Amino acid sequence: MSHSDMAAGRTRRGGAAVALAALLSACASVPPAPLARDVDAALRGPDLAALTRDAATLDHPILRPVVIDPARPLTPDALAVLSVIANPELKAARARAKVTQAQAFDAGLLPDPTVALGFDKLLSGPDMIDSWSRQLTQDLVALRDRAAIKARDRAAAQQVRLDLAWQEWQTAGQARLLAARTLGLARATALNETSLAKADVMLTRVVAAAARGDVKADEVETRRLAAVDAADKAVVSRRDWDTARHALNALLGLAPETLLPLAVAPNSPQPLDAAALFARARAERLDLKALESGYDSQNAAVRKAVLDRMNSLQLMLGRSNDTTGNRLFNSQVSFSLPLWNAGRGGVKVALATRDQLRAEYVARVLATRSDIAELVSRLTLEAREREAVQRQLDALRPLADAAAAAAQRGDVSLAAAETARQAVADKSLLLAGLEQSMAEQQTALQIAVGGPL
Repeated sequence: MSHSDMAAGRTRRGGAAVALAALLSACASVPPAPLARDVDAALRGPDLAALTRDAATLDHPILRPVVIDPARPLTPDALAVLSVIANPELKAARARAKVTQAQAFDAGLLPDPTVALGFDKLLSGPDMIDSWSRQLTQDLVALRDRAAIKARDRAAAQQVRLDLAWQEWQTAGQARLLAARTLGLARATALNETSLAKADVMLTRVVAAAARGDVKADEVETRRLAAVDAADKAVVSRRDWDTARHALNALLGLAPETLLPLAVAPNSPQPLDAAALFARARAERLDLKALESGYDSQNAAVRKAVLDRMNSLQLMLGRSNDTTGNRLFNSQVSFSLPLWNAGRGGVKVALATRDQLRAEYVARVLATRSDIAELVSRLTLEAREREAVQRQLDALRPLADAAAAAAQRGDVSLAAAETARQAVADKSLLLAGLEQSMAEQQTALQIAVGGPL
């Protein structure tokens, strides 16, 4: 064997060693991440010091950082920020968003070339040497489609980021809503329990009076039914308050037994302009911007589907020698001919998907306008009703106080004084319900607009 043939053999063995080393490095394993550790940390609840620090440095398109004072009740803005940081579902959503970002990164990478090494051992015949070949193959489709793929995945990644921010905004609104519901139900529970205590006292007095023969039996039955009704209302409001409190704790990833100190939210500014709020929503809502990014991504997908009509294009370069010692340079280009399929199905699917996204965007805009108009109308009506109930309550309170004083002097019966007091209690409960509903509707409107009112 000549010196040149020996050198060529060493070159081939060196190339094979390099290829084997590259293959082994590509198969390197990644150590698994334990699940139990994360579960145990989640069950212990979030680190309050870390939450406070993260709340002061939050970076979000809508929500602003807040400074939380542990010694003071949590404001609706503080709850909103805490929910974005600590909500378990949002943590999972952010992890999913990282997958999409990784996919967008992967889409921007060029495919690795393929190396093929061949060796033919001469067993018999007049020739004196073995044959060998080396080939390098590159898929040119990815080079051709790279711009369209990057545009598609870049817009898709932007859609995922905006969808995540919109989900965070909705979760923040849900935290505000649950806080308003918890406060309203706590107020209603206090009123109902006060009414229950008063009803029990009155029932005891009436029963004692009936034993002396001072009142009739039907009065005892009336007071008994009033006490039962008060007890039912107290039980229902206490149960609803407990449900809202647990829902808020779950939203924040807190232990079920946690009792959060909550601050009352300010009233909504009046009057509200539905048209102006809808104009803001069209310009600011993150879900609409996400749909726009999705539409841009699909436009790029349409361009790629058109390019895919010739969906196979490969270039192969190589060197080889035959058994006679001839050294050869090899080259080959392969591609598919668009004769029957021609990628027409992919183009039709891409165009139909784009039409679907356009229709979904229009439907979302129309639904946004309808939701905002309905919420503004409901808030306006409830504000009027609240003013009417407040006026009635202001008129009833002096009468109830006068009746109570007259009952102590013996000028009127205890039953008459209790009736006046119960009228005040009923109006107070109605007012609390209206204010709770208004606080919830205001939060829903804020979510629908896509930003602070």
